[in-house]
Amino acid sequence: MQLTQYTDYSIRVLIYLCIHDKQLATINEIAKSYHISRNHLGKIVHHLALSGYISTARGKGGGMRLSRSPEKIILGEVIRRTEGEIHLAECFSDLHNTCPISAFCQLKGVLYEARNSFFSVLDSYTLADIVKNECNLRCALPASTV
Repeated sequence: MQLTQYTDYSIRVLIYLCIHDKQLATINEIAKSYHISRNHLGKIVHHLALSGYISTARGKGGGMRLSRSPEKIILGEVIRRTEGEIHLAECFSDLHNTCPISAFCQLKGVLYEARNSFFSVLDSYTLADIVKNECNLRCALPASTV
């Protein structure tokens, strides 16, 4: 299983905002820090704002910041919101399942259990947990002046 780039970048945005919490950050700053597309990041920031993870301010002097404390941003929740429905196999989808053995196959149950374990672990961590090495992260991602 691999997370989408969209989810990866979403978590990176949250990390950046967490370690640079003293000022508003801009899409340009974050894109430059991570060497990623500004346009792609714009869509991600919009989704994070709609999901209530960040707040944004437009105009000169505008930017974004976390709208929740890092201790209240649960990684499993973020990943579920950015990934959508996670189908590990075709048989997980009622709409697209064409497997003739899915009604009898034991693999589906094993994969459900694995997916649930995956999210159980992610649900036990918050954004605060993954930025405990904040000093190292801040050195690797200095706030830029774009």
